[in-house]
Amino acid sequence: MNRDYFLQHSSIDFNFTQSPRDFVVEEIPLYEFTGEGEHLAIKIRKKNLTTWEMLQAISEYVGVKVRDIGYAGLKDKNALTVQYISIHRNFKEKLEKFEHDSIKILEMTYHKNKIKLGHLKGNKFFIRLKRVTAVDAQKIDQALKLIKKYGMPNFFGYQRFGNYGDNYLQGEKIANGELKMRDKKKKRFLLNAYQSFLYNNWLSKRLQISRIVESFSADEAALALNMEEQTVILLKAQEHPFKILNGDVCNHYPVGRVFVSENENDDAKRFLERDISVTGLLSGRKVMNSKNDALVVENEYIKDVSCDGDRRYAWVWPEKIEGKYKSEENWFELNFYLPKGCYATVLLEELAHKSLKE
Repeated sequence: MNRDYFLQHSSIDFNFTQSPRDFVVEEIPLYEFTGEGEHLAIKIRKKNLTTWEMLQAISEYVGVKVRDIGYAGLKDKNALTVQYISIHRNFKEKLEKFEHDSIKILEMTYHKNKIKLGHLKGNKFFIRLKRVTAVDAQKIDQALKLIKKYGMPNFFGYQRFGNYGDNYLQGEKIANGELKMRDKKKKRFLLNAYQSFLYNNWLSKRLQISRIVESFSADEAALALNMEEQTVILLKAQEHPFKILNGDVCNHYPVGRVFVSENENDDAKRFLERDISVTGLLSGRKVMNSKNDALVVENEYIKDVSCDGDRRYAWVWPEKIEGKYKSEENWFELNFYLPKGCYATVLLEELAHKSLKE
């Protein structure tokens, strides 16, 4: 699946393998645990297991159904991951004796509520890139500086689209009434993949528009984009390389109120300051659409997806970015934090300027 890129450097070659040694993820909880209550909040480390496999192992050991165990998010299988789960406090004594080759309980405390899906701020990542030359290490450093300054597009990663990158096609057929599916969970998953596909295509289009505005004269860009020249002049005045259009649906960042931009140049200043971000459409029912110039672009990606829609931050700012080149091993080691719902592999693909999915 093709996507566009924000950065403009030539491609960078490196080797990235998802493994517990080279890919480490730590979940950051949404809130501090109270230390009291009927639920156990458990900090748990796993490797080479999906979250579902980890939950199944614990459910079988303590004798409860998986649905009775709370979790905030799904974590990669081919990695060393730390995340939080919750279970009734009655199982504390039994869990203190729990042993598993790929699962280790790190901490336990009490909390008043069950952990639910989405109850996390984000994730911290450690990633080791291999076979990196000194020249490419310098290019990575420069790219990271730009990401620190401007942020990055918030694409859905290739993991969203299945092993072959095409599960959205089944979602499209379901949405168009060409495929019937009784399994409600699988149906929703495939429809969500179709929503994600449409969103990624919209975001690529917006990156292309922003690049044309930046790269060409006002009259040339206006002709290429079928816009008024004065509109392009105003867009060129925006300092951030990703341009806000009149009518964009924006959201306060990292959380807050959704609103429609009616003064895109004032909002562009707030965007540059990371006070707000543009949102992209997850097409569906019960969702706010953009207006004016933004809607002209968005219209192509508005489909009847047969489920509720949503808005997603189109632009995010990774934090605590640190990079270190180890010339002896030709390794480049990365540490960074991403808000929930963001993919570390999208950042890596932005560096590489190519898909990491073989």
